[in-house]
Amino acid sequence: MREHNREQCDFLVIGSGIAGLCFAIHAARHGSVVVVTKKSDSDSNTNRAQGGIACVLDPLDSFRSHIEDTLATGKGLSDPEAVGILVESGPERIRELLRWGVRFSTDPASHAAHKLDLGKEGGHSVNRIVHAHDLTGREVEHALLQHLRGLSNARLLENHCAVELITGHHVTGRLKPDRCLGAYVLDAVERSILTVQAKITCLATGGAGQVYLHTTNPEIANGDGFAMAYRAGALIANMEFIQFHPTSLYHESADSFLISEAVRGFGAVLRDSEGKEFMNEYHPMGSLAPRDIVAQAIDREMKRTGRPCVYLDIRHRPPAAVRKRFPNIFARCRQLGIDITSQLIPVVPAAHYVCGGVRVDTFGNSTLPCLYACGEVACTGVHGANRLASNSLLEAVVFSHRAVANASASLGSTSFLPGRRIRPWDDRGTIDTEEWVLLSHNMHELKSAMWDYVGIVRSTVRLHRARRRVQMLQKEVEEYYRRTRITPALLELRNAITTARLIVVSALRRHESRGLHFTTDFPDRNERYWKRETLLRKSVGT
Repeated sequence: MREHNREQCDFLVIGSGIAGLCFAIHAARHGSVVVVTKKSDSDSNTNRAQGGIACVLDPLDSFRSHIEDTLATGKGLSDPEAVGILVESGPERIRELLRWGVRFSTDPASHAAHKLDLGKEGGHSVNRIVHAHDLTGREVEHALLQHLRGLSNARLLENHCAVELITGHHVTGRLKPDRCLGAYVLDAVERSILTVQAKITCLATGGAGQVYLHTTNPEIANGDGFAMAYRAGALIANMEFIQFHPTSLYHESADSFLISEAVRGFGAVLRDSEGKEFMNEYHPMGSLAPRDIVAQAIDREMKRTGRPCVYLDIRHRPPAAVRKRFPNIFARCRQLGIDITSQLIPVVPAAHYVCGGVRVDTFGNSTLPCLYACGEVACTGVHGANRLASNSLLEAVVFSHRAVANASASLGSTSFLPGRRIRPWDDRGTIDTEEWVLLSHNMHELKSAMWDYVGIVRSTVRLHRARRRVQMLQKEVEEYYRRTRITPALLELRNAITTARLIVVSALRRHESRGLHFTTDFPDRNERYWKRETLLRKSVGT
């Protein structure tokens, strides 16, 4: 594989979801921007986000209420400062998205022109979810891509995979203090390496749902950003908190398909295999309880009954209203022979969102200078031990805006290194291989181990078993990586294994149950010793 050229830009953005696109659009006002995305421009978690964006827009709502809902859901680990910034910045960011061409659903019952329709989801005390029917992510991403494509100094590189962040380790001579200098990028079509040197690098790579056997995430969500940042020496926080969406469609002939939490906000209730509504036994908010409570309750009900799923029931709502509010969910279920207006919807939990990530401050700065992180890959402190529904897209737009404001202020004082000082990508001695069965087998083994041992309910024995298997896979794949020319599939497997190890090690270190982390060995919360973050950094031997 050859290194076909070098490139310089002011801002390198890795990822093209809502966080990366917002960062790129704002950054283009201050300098040149290159956006790297693994596959097609719209293949991201954002594009699959159905529910919407939580924001205080109703006069009967308040910042205080949204903050309290977020802190309550975060189970004592959310950073109040970060939560306050998130909530109070929300209305302006929604207005900005509207200016950029996002078409949110309006309230048909309102006499006011263009009044946005506000939905309700689990954990929220009032209606505050801005949405575009049940395809909010797709609508937002389409509008942002259109806006980005109209900018002269922003370039989108599709079918390009970031291989490794460039740091002082890749530079000849001393580089003190160390900082991020860009990334080595694989052109998956040309099979060549592009060395991109950037003054500012932003990770916006999304999540890691593909580490698990069942997930609502797209195929590209393999934890790339977590793994690259960890290998570069950035601090990683709270990776034990993996949110399992309570309601993905259960169907033998279909991949996991998200049944939005907004369906429960619209009045749907959860029932067991005998038709009994069971959530009232677990939480005062019933089927609208926070996601961790609902996912754990469904897991218990499935184990109690021995059935492979539970059911979501929205049959009591007017069929026309259901079809209008959830056209995408209705159509997808209809394709599979389920009419959600007259039949129960079979659902199971699936890995959905990582609440931890690359530890950043309230301006998106990681602990590695010149490296920012936004969106799901970042740990801003907002989500704590559990994410409040529809806070993720809001977090992406709020903190990407703040990150660019912070980064642009230092742009003039940050210089490029002479190109010759950055070592070219060297794959001498490696070979091409056709052993794809090895990659797919290892990925399946990883997914199965994570699902069986590091899922909704954990134990110390299961976690140690998972750690041994992940370590074995990591050793095998690292040896394979050293002797083989890289491919997107190999990069994804390597990053998924590293991310899985971060999750397992973090889970072993938290000796309590809090939010999304529930372990049978430590079933209670421990406020005295464990109301703190779980922090990992490669330099300390984790």
